[in-house]
Amino acid sequence: MNADLSRRHPADREENSLPLPFAERELPAGRHQFHKERLMAQIHEDLRAADATASPVRGTRRGPFLNRAFLVPVAAFALAGALAAGFLTYVDRGAADGTGSTLATGPAMTTRIGAADDGKGTPQLLDRISLAAASVGGGSKVRADQFIYIGSKTANTYVKSSGTKNTLVSEELHMRHQWNSPDGRDGWLIEPGNTGPKGVTLAGKNEKGETPTPYLNAPSYDYLAGLPTDPDVLLKKIYEETRGMGHGPDQEAFTTIGDLLRSSYPPAELTVALYKAAAKIPGVVVVDDAVDAAGRHGLAVARLDEQSGQREEWIFDRQTLTYLGERTVQVRGEAGEGGLIKPGTVVFTTAVMTRTVVDRMKEIPASAG
Repeated sequence: MNADLSRRHPADREENSLPLPFAERELPAGRHQFHKERLMAQIHEDLRAADATASPVRGTRRGPFLNRAFLVPVAAFALAGALAAGFLTYVDRGAADGTGSTLATGPAMTTRIGAADDGKGTPQLLDRISLAAASVGGGSKVRADQFIYIGSKTANTYVKSSGTKNTLVSEELHMRHQWNSPDGRDGWLIEPGNTGPKGVTLAGKNEKGETPTPYLNAPSYDYLAGLPTDPDVLLKKIYEETRGMGHGPDQEAFTTIGDLLRSSYPPAELTVALYKAAAKIPGVVVVDDAVDAAGRHGLAVARLDEQSGQREEWIFDRQTLTYLGERTVQVRGEAGEGGLIKPGTVVFTTAVMTRTVVDRMKEIPASAG
């Protein structure tokens, strides 16, 4: 299954969930430690359903979306470049948590809040993006013995609570490598700070001893290949299957489409349909400037979550309209314990560096760097 577990609910972090090892630290305290991303995806859905009734100051989605602190050389260079370019700044730093800790110790990231239009030009832009996606193809002709590889840079900002003290901290920007078989039954994840150097398997059964069945929020490539490519039919399915989740049906539909665009490998026809479906969601706007985790500037298609005050932004290259990545920015009000997440805080950022098909699991394409 191809669930991206790298994104988080920054404002939902609790102190007693932080010290736990990979996987378990993303779940409510007391949950059994899971080393299977599929199982975490199911838990993530429970969190999303509960989040529908949460306080408006809580995060927009996933408890820290899921795997989401350790600096690797390439990520360090990218972050230094971002700071030099002037679009990310340090605002606070959490204390180190000890040798071998997987806790985030980096600074919170802030950014200029891009200006959003009135939404009238969004359908035209998404139509152009869909045409660009159709012209390059991709997301097709995957053999059963191959693997889908996604390499991305990512980081999150969240509130860390310790007794009566709350601190705004951020993960170090890091590289994430994920492989999935087309049927979703086999896979591997390597993510500094969340797995060991060799990574963890994504194969196997869940805690109930069942083989997980792919679904909309934890899809396999084969599952995606069977989705409708008529935008109206597709959007109806998305609304139906996410009913009661998140902060309202429109926001949840937008977030679900964003997840599929970022963390899966949809067939070309489905990619086009996803963009056309997104154009039909109320409240979707165009933002004049946004930057992904690799420091690449572009236009953004975005939607403001009215409850959290956070805006989810899908970022595209200005010239080619190629998908670059996604970020979530606090743009209205404050969030987190003590209101530490101020407007301009980047609570989640990612950049898709490589998305392709490889012949072997753990094979890292040369293009991944």
